[in-house]
Amino acid sequence: MSSRSLAWRKAAVLAAMLVSWDAGAASLPEKALAPIPAATLSLMAARKTDAAAPILIRTFKKEAELEIWKRARDGRFVLLKTYPICRWSGQLGPKQKQGDRQTPEGFYSIAPKQMNPNSAYYLSFDTGFPNAYDKAHGASGSALMVHGTCSSAGCYAMTDHQVAEIYAIARDALAGGQKAFQFQAFPFRMSAQNMARHRIDPNIDFWRQLKEGADRFEATGEEPSVGVAGGRYVFAPCKDPAREALAQARMKTEEARFAALVADGVAAVRTTYSDGGQNAVFTALAAKGASLGQISRPEALAFAGREITVIPAKPKRPTQLAEAKPIAGLASAPRASGPTPAFPSEMPIFAPTPLSYGSISLASVSSNLAGSMPIMPAVLADISLDAALRR
Repeated sequence: MSSRSLAWRKAAVLAAMLVSWDAGAASLPEKALAPIPAATLSLMAARKTDAAAPILIRTFKKEAELEIWKRARDGRFVLLKTYPICRWSGQLGPKQKQGDRQTPEGFYSIAPKQMNPNSAYYLSFDTGFPNAYDKAHGASGSALMVHGTCSSAGCYAMTDHQVAEIYAIARDALAGGQKAFQFQAFPFRMSAQNMARHRIDPNIDFWRQLKEGADRFEATGEEPSVGVAGGRYVFAPCKDPAREALAQARMKTEEARFAALVADGVAAVRTTYSDGGQNAVFTALAAKGASLGQISRPEALAFAGREITVIPAKPKRPTQLAEAKPIAGLASAPRASGPTPAFPSEMPIFAPTPLSYGSISLASVSSNLAGSMPIMPAVLADISLDAALRR
């Protein structure tokens, strides 16, 4: 694309932002025009992509991370950067109604008109909630954003520094000719392990639908073609048969992993929140006294990401010890002929007799510990705010 054509496209995108968000504005604020940082442009070059190439954004609630992917010159999307999310609200699961504080989950499309250069939260873009799936299920709500300021009531909140870069990357991709970019929002990283652990959550059928889209993207590096039919997400096969074969192979492999984990007895859990969470990077910085600005409901963060074991893990069978082999150079002790004499007074090793202390049976105490897990404090690296936000 020529520089003149790119300039024309950028002007058209900026004009669309003005019309959508502030028809009376004569010009965009300087923050909305800020260039992509040079270091990020260098990273794009290393990934064999550029500022005008299409993007795709993914978010993960449990891990509190936002990813930006760029389409490389070979046609596949490559991961550009991962940003820690400063705040999201609600629980794992989709948004259902206005006021439930849920951040949305699903597949959304972001066009220039959804970019807000005059946001009260520095800069922002609207996720497009409710989409066709949400509407099919009677979900309600509006203005669900990705924005600056670490305050959320249904939004994915980043720091101002982060959202400035994210906004610039999205703006230049739209100016480069991308009509809209896909926004994929997930409860957690869609691995077979996470799906098996959350298999009895009420949202598991919905998450299985999201996982197909996630698997297709990760197998092919191609933006999945998403639709809604019968109140369910559906995905069109890849036009390239070779890529479709990759997608089918990954889905088959992941389903087999899920089945094996369940058969092996992996614990089933529910992950609960008082009201959303944030990335551990920000938790560590706040503990060290760093100022993160306005943070919504900071008291709720102490109760974020608690795992409740609903079905304990199946106990593993004890490993059988291999028959001991004689050490070279040492003579084996002679064995007595005939049967080994019995020792009636000796208690069998595996006798089911519980040990006790006074009147308290350890057998009764141990029953209270089923499924329990010791929790150790994380060792947090010494990290500066600047380094955390520029990773």
